[in-house]
Amino acid sequence: MISPEENELLCRVVGTAPMGQLMRRHWLPVCLTEEVADADGAPVKARVLGEDLVVFRDSDGRVGVLDERCPHRRVSLVYGRNEEGGLRCLYHGWKMDVAGTVLEMVSEPAASGLAEKVKHKAYRVQEWGGMVWAWFGPPDEAPDFVPPPWAPTADTRVSIAKVVLPCNWAQVLEGAIDSAHSSSLHSSDMMPARVGGAEATDKSWLRPSTDKAPRMQVQRGGYGFRYAAIRRPIQNAATHDYVRCTVFCAPITVLVPPNNLYNVANVNVPMDDTTTAFYFLAWGHPASTPETETWRKFLRQTVGVDLDRHYRPLRNEDNRFWQDREAMKAGNFTGITGFPNQDVAMWITMGPIADRTQDRLGASDMAVVEFRKQMLEAVREFQSGTPAIGTGDKAIPSSVCSFQAVVPKTTDWRDHDTSYVWGRDEKRPELEPSYSVQT
Repeated sequence: MISPEENELLCRVVGTAPMGQLMRRHWLPVCLTEEVADADGAPVKARVLGEDLVVFRDSDGRVGVLDERCPHRRVSLVYGRNEEGGLRCLYHGWKMDVAGTVLEMVSEPAASGLAEKVKHKAYRVQEWGGMVWAWFGPPDEAPDFVPPPWAPTADTRVSIAKVVLPCNWAQVLEGAIDSAHSSSLHSSDMMPARVGGAEATDKSWLRPSTDKAPRMQVQRGGYGFRYAAIRRPIQNAATHDYVRCTVFCAPITVLVPPNNLYNVANVNVPMDDTTTAFYFLAWGHPASTPETETWRKFLRQTVGVDLDRHYRPLRNEDNRFWQDREAMKAGNFTGITGFPNQDVAMWITMGPIADRTQDRLGASDMAVVEFRKQMLEAVREFQSGTPAIGTGDKAIPSSVCSFQAVVPKTTDWRDHDTSYVWGRDEKRPELEPSYSVQT
């Protein structure tokens, strides 16, 4: 358990909230690149850390992330005209470029000089890994953009399912690092099998263990931590362990143990205190990583089928998340299709912000306890002037990645030689890529 004050400190991100200020010292995703794919296309509304934003791609293909409200009379620019190198407000025709420079004030006399005196709020932007990123911290503190561990090179295939959830970011992230729940909640989709390691099919993920009570071990780092969920394997249980190692990359990313074909991760962006943009990713070699639409169909996260056009789930508490009780009687554990939807049902039913003061935690909750402990320590240290967790020389090393393997009991998982999955016969690209940053 944690105290009510600690729960508030962990969860709140809007305005001057310390956790939100810590997060502003990281580049954060704003939306998917596909949402603003077309030059002079329709602007997109976004929200990060309580800030309302408008995102657009100009005539030259540059992406802008601006304050949604026009600097003139504060109407929404989401409805503006995207044309000839800028975004024009419908109300009086003021026009801003991607840098926030006011290009035109058609409602003002040319001699007024007002345009030169107004600068609209704009954020530094980078496109990478299928996302539009922005820097929300102090402009003079913005570091160079560094590719995230789940998109180490420009030619990495990254397939993303996006879901906007009506709950706090921390309970979503805690679900991602909680390895124990998968043996129950996802047992009909992540099925035990006599395989040598986790394997992916077009319908399910196979695992070499029936053990529902893993032993947990944690190794902390300056970037966050990694931990192992150690289970009895189906085969060679007397001499081997099945290890699933998950990485928490502070403040909002989880590297999930991969399968035999591709790597898995999720990013949990706080839109505000009670809304989270949950991005679930498959990444790796283009030959073995599913394409975006295939990935979304597999997860039951397709816009127009499972989600509305704003990426909000059509399954909700009012319709019981489309739970099929007849399927449960027939053997399906949850009666909810698509294992992320099973997670979503759990996260949402905790309430907008989970009351952690009522938790009764056990040995299987070690990673959840570590997350809370580490992030509360990190935000307090940040308040005292220490650089934010995971930044500078505390950034996640390129050698750290999640893994899963059946290993001899004599093997310490902390020393297990591993690397991310990159096809069966393909050479992995270097983890320290050279790349051009455009901001």
